[in-house]
Amino acid sequence: MGSDAFEIGVNFLKMVIVFLMMVQVVPLLVWVERRGSAYIQNRFGPNRVGPLGLMQLLADAVKFLTKQEFVPARGYPVLFYIAPVIAMIPAALAFGAIPLSMPVQVDAFEWLGQHWGPYVFKFQSYEIGIGVVFVLGVSSLAAFGVLLAGYGSNNKYALFGALRASAQTISYELAMGLSIVGVILLFNTFSFTEIVNAQSAPLAFNFFGHKLDWGPLPNWGIFYQPLGAILLFSAMFAETNRLPFDLPEAEGELVAGYHNEYAGFKFNMFFIGEYGHMLVASALMVIFYFGGYTIYPFLTPETAPHIVAPIASALGWSTNSTAVSLLGALLLHVVLLLKVVLFLWIFIWVRWTLPRFRYDQLMDLGWRKMLPWALFNTILTATVILVMHHSWGA
Repeated sequence: MGSDAFEIGVNFLKMVIVFLMMVQVVPLLVWVERRGSAYIQNRFGPNRVGPLGLMQLLADAVKFLTKQEFVPARGYPVLFYIAPVIAMIPAALAFGAIPLSMPVQVDAFEWLGQHWGPYVFKFQSYEIGIGVVFVLGVSSLAAFGVLLAGYGSNNKYALFGALRASAQTISYELAMGLSIVGVILLFNTFSFTEIVNAQSAPLAFNFFGHKLDWGPLPNWGIFYQPLGAILLFSAMFAETNRLPFDLPEAEGELVAGYHNEYAGFKFNMFFIGEYGHMLVASALMVIFYFGGYTIYPFLTPETAPHIVAPIASALGWSTNSTAVSLLGALLLHVVLLLKVVLFLWIFIWVRWTLPRFRYDQLMDLGWRKMLPWALFNTILTATVILVMHHSWGA
């Protein structure tokens, strides 16, 4: 957590703020989904409560908090209550491990009669050297929340939805994990920060032992791993139970699926977990394949402080390197958010565009199509790296 009280306090505050960011983005995404679906279907959407229907979010919050608590008479109360918590916590833990911008450098200063610093604060809740493994492992725990919800409800429709969700998660986690292996092999690290920093450079690769640069193009993972990007993009929808992969909560077959018996705040926690996983999945796409919080050569950890320096000077902070570092980190954070928002909109767009798969089609796609292609991509990437890094015949 830190070496002194100030560093511990700041790190704790970061964890709270990042968690609140994930929670607060949920009502906004619900509003965007309602307005977006209305736009796609040529109707109005929420437009009565407040300007553009924005106050509908507050009305929904009041409804969730004031609804009567309900536990099925034949259900298992302990499992029924802990299931929503288990569904929400993995998304929060995974999102906290993702770097949202470059680190902030804080110079030494004097406060309350003591000398503090210097510090380097990561722009995330906590940094784990093997962040990729941690996020994949924690995200997979969400399946337990869904399974407990179905079993704890003791309702056949909820149980069917839970069994579908667990089978679907296991099926597509294999393809999703293998789709990322190619990126890990290319950048040779499990650290999110190192993967992002490697993409804040010109496109370069080894060609039989010789390094070639491709000028102004960024070193984004999408140029090396287009097949891996497509596989991860497809698996994201299955992992988050979104259309066309929302078989666990298919209304026409299972009424509401695994959360059939849930209402009020417990139902809201499932919502937070689902949209939280959407946020994590979108951030992973951006970090692995689209440069993370950088846009080479315009916005990188090296150029951002120089860009914000005039702003700091206008505010009278020209001599304060801490303020320049913070403004630069905020600028790159906005870059990441814009990229993530684009993929969140694609989630919404796809939901209101494509029809739902049948369950046999969903399983067939995961096991007989995506898994073999993910294995092929992994083997091909490893082979190309092995061949291209050697100067054959030299």
